[in-house]
Amino acid sequence: MIVEYIRYRVDEGRREAFTADYVLRIRWTSASDHLQGFRGSDLFPEFLAAIGPYVGDIEEMRHYEPTAVVGTGSSVPSLYEWAGGGDALERLTRLFYERVRADDLIGPLFAHMDGDHPRHVAMWLGEVFGGPDRYTRERGGYPAMLGHHLGKAITEAQRRRWVALLLDAADGAQLPADPEFRAAFLGYVEWGTRLAVANSQPGAPVVGSAPVPRWGWGVAPPWQR
Repeated sequence: MIVEYIRYRVDEGRREAFTADYVLRIRWTSASDHLQGFRGSDLFPEFLAAIGPYVGDIEEMRHYEPTAVVGTGSSVPSLYEWAGGGDALERLTRLFYERVRADDLIGPLFAHMDGDHPRHVAMWLGEVFGGPDRYTRERGGYPAMLGHHLGKAITEAQRRRWVALLLDAADGAQLPADPEFRAAFLGYVEWGTRLAVANSQPGAPVVGSAPVPRWGWGVAPPWQR
């Protein structure tokens, strides 16, 4: 069994149509079954007609053999890579906090937000989703993030608004819209915000020292299960 990944570079004006028309994750029994078997079959002309408008946007196509390795070296890309890396996450957080500032329900929680806060949250999300450990090295890791929530007494209504605005920002920032990524993304958002609400309550028993969680395709951090 092999996995095929194709990298496209689609201009901004066609991205929405591209994600609506063509999001695939393909597995083949072998490279030859793909390159010779499928391409020589009666099914290929219909498939080519469907993807034809985007063939010219392909930058790279590769086949990977799945391995038992998890993390760096695995044939499966991290959520960080799939999202588009640090630039995509900074685009997400900039748009998100613009909406937060204008929101009557959760805006007051961020009334004194530092101007670099969106960038720092992008660093946190990058590390959580399998990217560089910059938040740990530069911002103090999990204890620092925990400190932002202590004593805030965040309500469930505020949590739900936070989630809704972030999901809207994910659409606005054009993060990948495939169901697998969005399910994993939302899984972390639900997990993280519910933990933040619990930790924010006055007198709450909190875990003060822990690593930054690492989130995969539907896999929660084992140390918090």
